[in-house]
Amino acid sequence: MNLHEFQAKQLLAQRGVPVPAGEVCESADAARKIAEDLFAKGETVVVIKAQIHAGGRGKGTFKNGFQGGVKLCRSAAEVFEKAQAMLGNVLVTKQTGPEGRLVSKLLVAGAPTIKRELYCAVLLDRAAARPVVMASTEGGMDIEQVAADHPEKIIREIIDPALGLLPFQGRKLAAALGLQGGLIAAGAKLLAGLYKTWWECDATLIEINPLCVVAGKDGQPSLLAIDAKMSLDDNALYRHSDLQAMRDLSEEAPLEIQAGKFNLNYIKLDGSIACLVNGAGLAMATMDIIQHYGGRPANFLDVGGGASQEQVAAAFKIILSDPHVEGILVNIFGGIMDCNVIAKGIVGAVRETGLQLPLVVRLEGNNVLAGRKTLAESGVAIITGDSMSDAAQKVVKAVAE
Repeated sequence: MNLHEFQAKQLLAQRGVPVPAGEVCESADAARKIAEDLFAKGETVVVIKAQIHAGGRGKGTFKNGFQGGVKLCRSAAEVFEKAQAMLGNVLVTKQTGPEGRLVSKLLVAGAPTIKRELYCAVLLDRAAARPVVMASTEGGMDIEQVAADHPEKIIREIIDPALGLLPFQGRKLAAALGLQGGLIAAGAKLLAGLYKTWWECDATLIEINPLCVVAGKDGQPSLLAIDAKMSLDDNALYRHSDLQAMRDLSEEAPLEIQAGKFNLNYIKLDGSIACLVNGAGLAMATMDIIQHYGGRPANFLDVGGGASQEQVAAAFKIILSDPHVEGILVNIFGGIMDCNVIAKGIVGAVRETGLQLPLVVRLEGNNVLAGRKTLAESGVAIITGDSMSDAAQKVVKAVAE
């Protein structure tokens, strides 16, 4: 589950990470009021930021022609004007795709003078099977680009989960970022708060980009998390009712939300051949083989290892809700799953939905003979595949005809 920037900053601030003063709002009038309060407290520049689950907002373009989802403003009137241009309009960035995302929330915050831009993040290192804190002096840039062009500029510190981020590791990372004097202790404290947030919230990723050295009002430099990105582990959300409440369904695909209600793993793609598969590995292989034979998968849909007839029926309805689907490939390997249960679910779903599209089914594994018999005696139009390769070729051919 992804969070908005303002939500990530709230969680970080609760654990000692300094963030700019600001508030989220849903109207231009509220944005102006927040800006007035910030200016009254001594801010000279205020930033207004569109809140969507995508990066590249500053370089994005609204479909109404307005340029940029991040704007610096020097008056409350300017904030009001920019808020009117953003709210209720669709912002397109490199990460949203051409359809863009509707902006319904704005973050209005202070914009201090930035001296340096740094980067830091916490995620899971799968090779080490431990958390890793990553940092770089190249803040403000895509970390993937930094890794490709200047891998030596990415600092990594593996963390023992039984001990957490130790003080000496925080100071080591702060020094590697080029912080000096009192900023080393401040940097170590900030990193400790960053790691604590990652650990306590069961996050998969927390990224501060940029982490900035800013000019303080007293003339002394300080650190601020200017932007933040955070993703949570869905499997751990049952432990965090407060975090579940932060879910923004308007930022998620409707079909993916519907699939989640039936414990189905669904991701919409841009092809024409729908896939219904049990197991993520088999689903990936199925998409690959469709592509190999000249087709394009319309989705990733994993019904899991023990799907019921009701789940199969729900999966068909979700698939058929996509107008781009021209054919369906069901590829099931029954280990725990009973192939006959799946076969009955397929037949029931075809009858219930009145399916008219080509349907190719390949069954193997537990109780497969009974499953094949159910399909053969069903009286519905189903093309059977003897192997994954055979099934993929048949569905690609059927869609092309």
